[in-house]
Amino acid sequence: MRIGELARRTGTTARALRHYEEAGLISSVRADNGYRVYDEGAVVRVSNIRYLLGAGLTLEDVAAFAACLDGHVPAAEPSPRGLAIARDRLAVLDARIAAQTEARDRLAAALASHGRARPAASAARAEACSPTAAGAPSGSGQAT
Repeated sequence: MRIGELARRTGTTARALRHYEEAGLISSVRADNGYRVYDEGAVVRVSNIRYLLGAGLTLEDVAAFAACLDGHVPAAEPSPRGLAIARDRLAVLDARIAAQTEARDRLAAALASHGRARPAASAARAEACSPTAAGAPSGSGQAT
């Protein structure tokens, strides 16, 4: 099958498939006209790659599972190496979530305090920093 059909059958893009091929996760042969041609097994392989990427793994992580990509990855018993990769990736995701939660909480607190009454000097400073303050262009992006 050609790349477009593989993309359609796996719910991905031709660009992603070329990326997976460049990473050594899938392979194709070239037809006489230069088009990539994939065998039927590529559907399972790409579906497994997408499953692992969807679980938060990187392409580098997925490469460690290359020997398993032709089977049913979600049902397979994880290897010790696979479990270590998953634990490491989970720790990275947890750290990112914690950082994003902290940033969200700071922004929410700033917005909450914005609604409270402020001293006149603080209000004047906030007005001066406003994009619509005197001398600043209006919202149209053009000077008036």
